[in-house]
Amino acid sequence: MKMTKIVRTTADVFYPFCLVFGLYVVIHGHLTPGGGFQGGAVMATGAALLIVAHAYEDITGRIRKTAMKILEAIGLLTFLFAGLSGILFHRPFMANWMAQTGKLFGNTVAHGPNPGDLNTAGLLPLLNVGVGIEVLGGLTVILLYMLSGIKEEKKP
Repeated sequence: MKMTKIVRTTADVFYPFCLVFGLYVVIHGHLTPGGGFQGGAVMATGAALLIVAHAYEDITGRIRKTAMKILEAIGLLTFLFAGLSGILFHRPFMANWMAQTGKLFGNTVAHGPNPGDLNTAGLLPLLNVGVGIEVLGGLTVILLYMLSGIKEEKKP
């Protein structure tokens, strides 16, 4: 069943904002409360908003299960490869080898109140990104499978 034009338009407008805010939560996860799971859930909430506002046929044309499964796999592989990257530098699995290198995510955290430097925490931001992509894909796939169970039947 389709919702009204106002509800559909509002959902279409708010969907990109959900994605951007979810990405913000993922990226700032090592500095503030939040992280990969919370940010991924916020992004999946945007997909849920579209699912509620649109008809089954419209949504399955815009958000595809295969694309979300691919996102889920990319997130899992990102997390796994970030964890295995320590082994390349003769360190244990999930070793934070990027911390304090001065390069990508390797700045030292300043003493006192944290000014919010995103270039800190070493491997943690990459792990947050992997988890965020995984949760976005996984929760959206769950929502799409739930939606497929309640699609409207054609009346004779």
